[in-house]
Amino acid sequence: MIRTHTGFGALPIVDVGGLYSEDVHERLATARSLDRAARDAGFFYVTNHRVDHTLQTALVEHAQRFFAAPQAWKMRYYIGHSTAHRGYVPEGEEVFAGGKHDRKEAFDTGRDLPLDDPDVKAGTPMLGPNVWPDQAGFREAISGYYDAAFDLGRRLFRGFSLALGLPETHFDAYLHKPPSQLRLVHYPFDASAEDAPGIGAHTDYECFTILLPTAPGLEVMNGDGRWIDAPPIEGAFIVNIGDMLEVWTGGNYVATSHRVRKVTQERYSFPLFFACDYRTVVAPLPQFATPEACAKYPPLAAGEHLFAQTALSFTYLKRRLERGELALPDGSMQLSSFGQEARNAV
Repeated sequence: MIRTHTGFGALPIVDVGGLYSEDVHERLATARSLDRAARDAGFFYVTNHRVDHTLQTALVEHAQRFFAAPQAWKMRYYIGHSTAHRGYVPEGEEVFAGGKHDRKEAFDTGRDLPLDDPDVKAGTPMLGPNVWPDQAGFREAISGYYDAAFDLGRRLFRGFSLALGLPETHFDAYLHKPPSQLRLVHYPFDASAEDAPGIGAHTDYECFTILLPTAPGLEVMNGDGRWIDAPPIEGAFIVNIGDMLEVWTGGNYVATSHRVRKVTQERYSFPLFFACDYRTVVAPLPQFATPEACAKYPPLAAGEHLFAQTALSFTYLKRRLERGELALPDGSMQLSSFGQEARNAV
């Protein structure tokens, strides 16, 4: 029987220090805490991680410098010029379910792969070289943070493996070259903005997300369908379950719907969307493969799902679809097909 989200009023806090222990019993105890948080809320804080504060500070400072630059200069790095969905995302470029334009700007990066990489040469979507602006120290700061946050993600995945009764390194097999994106997101100050819903409700398309925010604004839907504030906590990351872990667990973990309010405060947000390899086929694990779960969650190609959802969200990709330059993979799902909000809409 699927255990659905609770009517939580605040996000759980999980001390993940035990995942770094050489004592398997400590790792198992932490894994059980992760499991409770993933089942009860699908959104939680993680503390006692090993991502150095200096890396976080450098990330924020370089993002502030970049977004403060003239718009014409930033558009030199427009994401629509990229072959691998990397670069600057101007305000209004993204459109969520319901056709609502998003009031933010962003800069998208990922694992920096050379043009002669076999998967890049084969034209695999979402894989390829990063776009690096001509800003001293930007590449080093963003790459350093990416690597550290990715290491945390690998550690969390091992915790989820233990929580799900799998060998600790089970998911390592799907992490050779994942299209895990790190986004630098800027919500500009708007003195006229009301404290009201802003970015449309959505789930994240990957396995889970590791988020570093600088200010309040994030809201999470609980099991009762109510929106709950998820403000930053000093020294903690916010982690949320994505679509692929919902599928793998047959809905026992839910890709929790979330949104960002319009607030009269400048805000930066840095999500690392932790994905599995592009060609990974995801379906309910054997312990969750009930007839009901298998009917609801047929096998899904992880990379194709990510690409399809991205293509339906970004204006430059939607135009390529309209011109016939791109095609969605067969069986592509509509936006907002997962998550607590989708369940409440049924």
